[in-house]
Amino acid sequence: MGRPAPLMHPSAYKTYSVRAPRSTHFRPASCAEVDCPHYLNGWRVRTDTLDEQMIHTATHSGRKFQRLRVSEYENWIVFEAGQSCFQASNHWTRIDKPELFIVRDGDWRGNPRGTDARKHANPADWLDDFATHQQKLADVQQQG
Repeated sequence: MGRPAPLMHPSAYKTYSVRAPRSTHFRPASCAEVDCPHYLNGWRVRTDTLDEQMIHTATHSGRKFQRLRVSEYENWIVFEAGQSCFQASNHWTRIDKPELFIVRDGDWRGNPRGTDARKHANPADWLDDFATHQQKLADVQQQG
């Protein structure tokens, strides 16, 4: 599905966004803080498809586990709930910081003037800018 053909040059448009970048609005979090399902419920890893190094790493990670042998060809390592999972370093949580209300000149085709993005101090100013620009576009379109 493609985009509709623009009616005007990119310089006639603005791009509005509300951002909360990971680098400034999030921090690393523990499994408990993000209600990680593995932390809450425990998890298991099938060992039949793992190499010896991966099995060694899992069983020597300091986490509590039990081995479960279902059959000759199906074996699991079952980890208890209440301990950090193997993806704990990928957990993030939002910090109490307001979003960034950004306006950039141009559209998806680019910013032909190369102007810097503007950051509004609050959502009301951003909405006012948006409404004013939308009205301006409607006026130009109505003129033909």
